[in-house]
Amino acid sequence: MVEGVESAVGLDRRVARSKDAVLSATYELMLEGGLGGVSVDEVSRRCGVAKTTIYRHWPSRAALVLDACSQMGVAAPQPDTGSLADDLRILVEGLVAELGAPGWASVLPSVIDAAERDPDIARAHASLHRTLMAPFVEAVERARQRGEVAAADEPADVVALLVGPLFYRRWFSREPLDASFVETVLSGMPGRRPRDTP
Repeated sequence: MVEGVESAVGLDRRVARSKDAVLSATYELMLEGGLGGVSVDEVSRRCGVAKTTIYRHWPSRAALVLDACSQMGVAAPQPDTGSLADDLRILVEGLVAELGAPGWASVLPSVIDAAERDPDIARAHASLHRTLMAPFVEAVERARQRGEVAAADEPADVVALLVGPLFYRRWFSREPLDASFVETVLSGMPGRRPRDTP
């Protein structure tokens, strides 16, 4: 490898390490104090990366927060079993696992809260929401094309009816998201097939 290429590779690695450090520090601060605990100054102090470097990669606090939120959990793998009931079961069980994880479920409410007052955070939240819900919407859309869901039913509406009860239990009633409740939620979905019992 020629010297110039070696230098470029080394620079790329240093940049990647710096970006990883910034994102990790941002996420740690969100875990500790919610979104209100995140500032570029504090991120810089926590990870040792200069503010000018942070702003070079993220033009705003909202952009940094959105990128850090990606560590809360990427969009679930898209199941395509040929059955809406089976696809939704896989997706719901994955979402329930995420809601039970300490990071994702503790940070998201602070993002939602901040989005009420900050247009930049609102856009970041909308983007995060689209990413997280995309596998659900795609599963329902495929089912609609197969005729499992009425053509007039909007996929976003079906998804809201599915995930709404899960969010309610996690953040409002704080009742268990157990297997019995998951079955209750899934029982109201189009194409529902009861889980086989031993």
